[in-house]
Amino acid sequence: MKIVLIALIGALAAMLANGGIAVFNDGLRPIMPEYLEGRMNKAELATTSFALCFGLVIGFGIPVSISATILLIHSILLGTDIIGTWSPKGKVGYIVSGVIGAIWGIGLLIGLQWIINIFKKLPVNFFDPMGQVGTPVLYAFAAFPALAIAYQYGVKNGLITLGISALVRALVARFSPIIVGGNKITLNPEGMALLAGMIVLLIYAMTEKKESGSTNIVTLFSERVKRIKKNVWILAIMGALVSAATASHILAGDPISLTLVSKGNYSAAALAALARAIGFVPLVATTAIATGVYGPVGMTFIFAAALFTNNPIVAAILGLVIIVAEVYLLSGIASFMDKFPGIKKSADNIRTAMGQLLEVALLIGGANAANMALPGLGIFIVIGLYLINEIAGRPVVRMAVGPVAAIIVGILVNLLAIFGLYVPPVK
Repeated sequence: MKIVLIALIGALAAMLANGGIAVFNDGLRPIMPEYLEGRMNKAELATTSFALCFGLVIGFGIPVSISATILLIHSILLGTDIIGTWSPKGKVGYIVSGVIGAIWGIGLLIGLQWIINIFKKLPVNFFDPMGQVGTPVLYAFAAFPALAIAYQYGVKNGLITLGISALVRALVARFSPIIVGGNKITLNPEGMALLAGMIVLLIYAMTEKKESGSTNIVTLFSERVKRIKKNVWILAIMGALVSAATASHILAGDPISLTLVSKGNYSAAALAALARAIGFVPLVATTAIATGVYGPVGMTFIFAAALFTNNPIVAAILGLVIIVAEVYLLSGIASFMDKFPGIKKSADNIRTAMGQLLEVALLIGGANAANMALPGLGIFIVIGLYLINEIAGRPVVRMAVGPVAAIIVGILVNLLAIFGLYVPPVK
């Protein structure tokens, strides 16, 4: 069932990209109308798609997936963006992109397990240390609403929000589980701290009102909105498949929820996915309205719904319904954001804050994992590789440096052990 789900996701996503119906890369979406309306040829689109997506697949999606043994959605859908845009036009293109997309998805799923099996058979086990890569994320992810508030409303308000989140976490950790009517209710401290921070952020954002004279984006691109609605059911099927795979815990929509799911913290993962979805509403909505091209996972609410249910069948139904609702509410969402510009600004700051938090947390996690595998030298290598990557102009995105460096250290320690230059400590 896992292989069938991943194959269908890979096939359909590649076909959606081939038809210019939906692409995953937010940077590629605004370029698609240039091709669809004849201002860019196929070769130019394919080259641009490869340039935008390939580095993220190799340098981010796959390393993060290996660290948690769950496929990050970026691994599949950035690849299918490339496959879809490189495949020929027309019916032949749909078939070619669908077949290659399915092979890509299956290859990732089987390849990930193959890599993990190899890691476990090496002279020095560094599969267990790799589990430490995501540990700092577990405890730090609830801080990003405070960071977003600090960006938008100043450091003082950010510190106040951080204090509120920390207090909520401490109270929940102290008094959970709560007994109500003889029933035990267990609350996740990090999840509740995140919820508290998001409530404060929304209160701040709702206080900003619309400026006079602004134009609603929907009135400018009504024909492109109609194009998305025309393809709503194929998009809904895609949403159902991704939601089912997420509820089966073989896929995750972002590194935070991926890490939480790998540790069994499903409620916290759902809240993190929900917060991320809120942050992506303005970006997905505005680029979709302006381009007529949607995202294969929509505004990413399907990931939160899947993790709240943890039932593939229920999740599939919810995924389908959510995508349909998103598409038909596009105009209303744009009008709402027009009335409350603070919400749109806060969404931008949420994405920035989440990105920066992950950069730091995954770097620390990578250093911890490397130090477990190769004490002392491991941290030296991780920090050194991070700084060299910065000097080189970041050929590897910051978020992926920690996991990539930890994998390099794991390979190195096994080479040293093979040549007798390292003896693992006896436990």
